[in-house]
Amino acid sequence: MFKNIMLYRISPAWVASATQMEAGLERLRFMPCAASQDKSMGWVEPRGQAHGPLVEVVGGQMVLKLVVEAKLLPSSVVNRKADERVAHIEASTGRKPGKKETRDIKDDIRLELLPQAFTKESAVNLWIDPKAHWLVLDAGSQARADEVITLLVQAFGGFAVTLVNTSTSPAVAMAQWLTTKEPPQAFSVDRECELKAADESKAVVRYARHPLDIDEVCAHIESGKQPTRLALTWNNRISFVLTDALQIKKVSFLDVVFENGAGGSQGKDDGFDADVAIAIAELQKLIPDLLRALDGEVIGG
Repeated sequence: MFKNIMLYRISPAWVASATQMEAGLERLRFMPCAASQDKSMGWVEPRGQAHGPLVEVVGGQMVLKLVVEAKLLPSSVVNRKADERVAHIEASTGRKPGKKETRDIKDDIRLELLPQAFTKESAVNLWIDPKAHWLVLDAGSQARADEVITLLVQAFGGFAVTLVNTSTSPAVAMAQWLTTKEPPQAFSVDRECELKAADESKAVVRYARHPLDIDEVCAHIESGKQPTRLALTWNNRISFVLTDALQIKKVSFLDVVFENGAGGSQGKDDGFDADVAIAIAELQKLIPDLLRALDGEVIGG
């Protein structure tokens, strides 16, 4: 259920029951875009069953799901139609519209075209660990994560989070693991890496499906390039790519993780509880191991 992981620390002062959370989320339930609306966000049932709860509790862990619907209206289409309208005004009146009028024309065209635009829907899964005070977002970008946090703050009174920070930055740690060829305990280095220069050259070197225990990689690091992405596997159970921003991408649970739980739940649950419980149980071990590999979390940092 998680392809990306962005890890936040929830303020210990915030406490809410599933019932209280449900009431807050209900006020922001997802509604499809209206005709003149370019984007809509809201909460849906994580289990996918209509009229079900917006907060699923599995083994004391809380799972939520946010849906984002956006109208696809290419700027090139708007600009082309705006140019046509400006040309028509100039040809019929002899007057060329100014910058403000041209902006207004583009705004009018967007409103006219929005009802005809195609829509794209995406979703973000969330996991709240109320005891460890973690919020885990399956968000692929910081911008999307910020949108999710904003809606959580709107839904829950007193809700506050901070991005998890570590004593050693991921970039420094990844450089050490690559140069010493000694990954941290429980982790192995895979075959994908990205290195970037910090100087004005902004040079980038990428390795894909390539062994990284080679002198060439060390030479790049010694010349000043810093790892920004590194593929790792934890305990032969979860593969992922760690970034210099402490984001975990391309999360892949290996077959061994679900082989004992697959198909173990039938009926109305359809495996949802089992899959959630197994995935979260694995992440509850991976995340602390990763934080220890980065010399621990900086609380309040």
